[in-house]
Amino acid sequence: MLPALVLLAGLSLWVAVTYLVLDERRRFLLPPPWAVAHTGLVDPNSRSAIAAALTQTATVALTGLGVAVLVGVTVAVLMSQARWLEESIYPYAVIVQTLPIVAIVPLVGLWLGFNFSSRVIVCVVMSLFPIITNTLFGLKSADPGLHDLATLHNASRWTRLRTIAFPNALPAMFTGIRIAGGLSVIGAIVSDFFFRQGYPGIGRLLDIYRANLNYEGLIAAIFASSSLGIVVFWFIGWLGQRVTGAWTGPGR
Repeated sequence: MLPALVLLAGLSLWVAVTYLVLDERRRFLLPPPWAVAHTGLVDPNSRSAIAAALTQTATVALTGLGVAVLVGVTVAVLMSQARWLEESIYPYAVIVQTLPIVAIVPLVGLWLGFNFSSRVIVCVVMSLFPIITNTLFGLKSADPGLHDLATLHNASRWTRLRTIAFPNALPAMFTGIRIAGGLSVIGAIVSDFFFRQGYPGIGRLLDIYRANLNYEGLIAAIFASSSLGIVVFWFIGWLGQRVTGAWTGPGR
């Protein structure tokens, strides 16, 4: 009920701003919710355009997220195995996180072309750091007593990683992936917005609606973009709970 009440309050505020704050000549800047819903859900042309663009963006974002998970977990595992590897790699992981993505995206397009692969690379750059840091934290936070027990049994480094460190790291790793999922969606939208070539994703569609002063379509596309991020975030959370729920759920 509480989220529904917040939604109702937000829609009421939206209608109030449209009809009470904006005069009639400027009302097109914030069309009422029902006009946006009609454009995004009822009008067949807008609905199909938004759905097709969202599908393209989702494909790029999920591909980039998959690559980021593979690279990030691998890097975190390597860093957890040797202190000198962590000290060598971690500063550059921080640098990747702090890169101004708005400045990097045009360079990626100029160097590698304005294609699907370049969009995926932007998503990877944006979503890599949370996966590395959270996975590394989980790998290094296993109970020391378990490592002492493994030492008594002369367990190999691989056995420690497989039976102690990695299972312990799964909750933190999925937390990082949830954060990275939203960042990957943002990366797909930003790259599409700047590249302006190829099959248009939701970012390109946002720019087209903005240029045409189609504010109903613009706001509908914004909600569609947010919905994609929410679905990705929810699905990764659900998947993480299914994988780790045996030792992190309420009954623990």
